[in-house]
Amino acid sequence: PQSVTILMKGPNKHTLNQIKDAVRDGLRAVKNAIEDGCVVPGAGAFEVAAHAALKKYLETVKGRARLGIQAYADGMLVIPKVLAQNAGHDPQDMMVKLLEECANGQQVGLDCESGEPCVPVTQGIYDNYRVKKQMINSCTVIASNLLLVDEIMRAGMSSLKG
Repeated sequence: PQSVTILMKGPNKHTLNQIKDAVRDGLRAVKNAIEDGCVVPGAGAFEVAAHAALKKYLETVKGRARLGIQAYADGMLVIPKVLAQNAGHDPQDMMVKLLEECANGQQVGLDCESGEPCVPVTQGIYDNYRVKKQMINSCTVIASNLLLVDEIMRAGMSSLKG
């Protein structure tokens, strides 16, 4: 077995805890990438591409299911919007630029420094496959649970009226 010692110093316990968490998160990201054997483009590129794919699929669907797919597709854009906002850029302008570039067939994400669309793979920006897979799974489960609670609430209200 090989081992490494990391010496961390800081002015107070809070800072040391922050550093320790950051190192642990970084090591876990590397471990996940190695175990998965793959990564996905970062900088919000996955979410923009998923949004575009869902919008394309939306054209083949009829009925009320369209509303759910539309909402799910729009929900995928939350991460690029938050990236833009946290980087000090206008989220709406960034989304327009990203969606235009994506419509041209490019896989683009947000360059937080310049505020322009970028190809994350060329800049070495990646996300863990495992994290994105878990994100999609969790979002689906949460949305299903919210709809179930909504149905239960409606059923309860209708039984009170009758």
